Amino acid sequence: MTVGVAFETLQTEYWVASRNAIETELKKRGIAMMEAIADGDANRQFEQIRNFITRRVDGIIVVPKDAQTVVPMIREANRANIPIVLFNRPPAKSDAKSVTVVADNYTIAKDTVSYLAQQALKTPGKHKAAILIGDLGDINAIGRRNGFEDALKPYADRIETVSRIPTEWNQERALAGITNALQAHPDIDLIFVSSDLLLPSVVSALKARDKYKKTGEPGHVVLGGFDGDATAYRMLVDGYLDATGVQDVYFDTAATVQAVVDLKAGKPLPDSIVDKGFVLHKGNLQQESARVWGASVKKL
Repeated sequence: MTVGVAFETLQTEYWVASRNAIETELKKRGIAMMEAIADGDANRQFEQIRNFITRRVDGIIVVPKDAQTVVPMIREANRANIPIVLFNRPPAKSDAKSVTVVADNYTIAKDTVSYLAQQALKTPGKHKAAILIGDLGDINAIGRRNGFEDALKPYADRIETVSRIPTEWNQERALAGITNALQAHPDIDLIFVSSDLLLPSVVSALKARDKYKKTGEPGHVVLGGFDGDATAYRMLVDGYLDATGVQDVYFDTAATVQAVVDLKAGKPLPDSIVDKGFVLHKGNLQQESARVWGASVKKL
């Protein structure tokens, strides 16, 4: 078998770790990988998918730029009778047939922020929270934002969200946004970052105001993220990060490759295979490290 693997980008540790894990999983099964990277260009990715189809691959794995632009790609694969599996990002609703392996962004974010809230509430009085929101053109970012909002609803009498910072997954926007938020509300003491990718911006802003403290130190800002990357893992080990919601890359990649194999064999599959993920914190750091892709990146 040969499988075409099309990533929208490899600009983050998460995508690189995912790409490498897919390659490893394919090799274990003796499946050749044909690779294409679109560098954020949906039109380019469409042509790459067409190239896979022309070359008669046995299956396609795609990380699409967004939910809308991938639908024509799925239709092309359907017409060619080539199974197509989406990794991490589901398509918009349509009659096009595909399988998506995706993290439960809403629940993982909600559970992570609930943990952060419980840590904050160990300190008496009222608290102020901020969220760095991802690109709302990405359905995963919407799920994470909604999980944050719903997690804090039960604590509305004690935790107020005073800043919702749009970032478009961009470090410069994140740094400017959190810097302004801390200037307007210097008493913010809970921050949730919708991707660990943006943690360096938050750390920089906290350091500038002398608020980057370890858990248990006076002035510590309760801090959490989402992904489980190497930065988050290191910050947890060092005691600066309280929790991160982890996407189980190893489950996701194995499930993605298995879905291609099953579809090729004609087996029926659901439209979505869900990665339930988990919340990583200091209490479970040792026993869960093997499931954290960022821990492996750190060791490399």
